[in-house]
Amino acid sequence: MNNFRKALFAGFFSVTFAASAFAHHSAAAYDTQKEVKITGTVKEYKFRNPHIYMTLEVKKADGSNALIEVEAGAASVLGPLGFTKDSVAVGDAVTVAGNPNRSNPDSSVLGKDLVKRDGTYYPLNIASRSVFASTNDVAKSIAGTWFSPRTEFNAFLGGASRWAVTDKGKAAMSVVDPKATTQKDCVPIGAPALMFYPVANTITVEKDRVVMKVDWMGSDRTIYLDGRKHPVASETSLQGHSVGHWEGDTLVAETTNFKEHAMGLSMSLPSSTQKKLTEKFRLGPDGKTLLYSGVLEDPVYLTRPVEWSGHWEYRPTMQHSNEKCDLETARKFLRDSK
Repeated sequence: MNNFRKALFAGFFSVTFAASAFAHHSAAAYDTQKEVKITGTVKEYKFRNPHIYMTLEVKKADGSNALIEVEAGAASVLGPLGFTKDSVAVGDAVTVAGNPNRSNPDSSVLGKDLVKRDGTYYPLNIASRSVFASTNDVAKSIAGTWFSPRTEFNAFLGGASRWAVTDKGKAAMSVVDPKATTQKDCVPIGAPALMFYPVANTITVEKDRVVMKVDWMGSDRTIYLDGRKHPVASETSLQGHSVGHWEGDTLVAETTNFKEHAMGLSMSLPSSTQKKLTEKFRLGPDGKTLLYSGVLEDPVYLTRPVEWSGHWEYRPTMQHSNEKCDLETARKFLRDSK
C-alpha cells in the first residue's frame, strides 16, 4: 500500500471510529471488543460537555466496595437520544453496560447503556439507541429546531477519505494524531462537518439575517441577508463570515474569511484562510426534513471542490443542553491516557 493510500485509510479510519465512538476523541483506552456490566450506586455525577462522567460504588465479589468511573458521551450529543441532566442523580442505583479500561479494567468503563433500578433505560454513547419515537410534527419553513442523525454525520466524515487532496493535504492526513484534536481545546470541527453533528440545531429566520444555534462548543452562526459584502480577507474568524439570499424557499449562504483550522475540513484534514463554503438549506417535501447541501472549496488542501448533500430531522421539542464546553473535561482523556 503506497503512502497516499495509507493516509486515506488512516483518515477514513480515524473519522469513522471517532464518529461511532465519541465524536470527540479516540476510545483507545478502552477494550471495545469486550463488554461488561457493572451495578452500583452513583456517588458522583458531572453533566458536562464534551463528556458526562459518573462514579459508581460497586460491591466486589469479595464483599468489598470499589469505585469505578463511567465515561459517557457529551451532554449535547446524548440529549437528542434521551439522556438529560436530570436522568441520573447521586444516590441512584444503576446498571451500566460498556467497555472496560484496557490497562485497568476495574478503574473505568466506557459507558454504552444505563438502566435504573425501575427499569428505565438511558443511552450513554453517540451510538446508543434513542429513547424517542418518531413524531408527526411538520415544519412550515427551515425555522425551528433540527437534528442531524448520526448516520448523516458518519456519512459526511467517511466520505472525506475520497476527497481529492493536494500534496499539503496528503502530508497533513499522514500524521493525524487522535490526541491532537482541536476539540480538546473546546474548538469545534469546521463547517460543514459541524452542521452534521448529531446535536440540536435551532434556526431563527429574521428579516435581515438567519441565526443558527448549534449545540456544540458554542457554535452559533449568523447568515446576513441585508446585502452586505464580506469583510477584507485579513478579517478572519472560526465560523467565517456568511452572507445569503433566498431562491424561492431555499436559503443560499456563502461563507468566507475563515481562520486556519487544524480540523477545518474534517477530523483528519485542516483548512486554510482560502476556504469557501456555499450552502443550501431547504425544507423537504414532507415538512419533516431539512435538505442540506453545498460545495466546499479550499485550494490549499483540495485539488477540486467537494459537493455534499444530506438531511436533518425536525425536532421542535428538542432542548439544547445549555452546557458550555468545559476545558478540564475536554482534556481529561489526555491525562488518563498517560
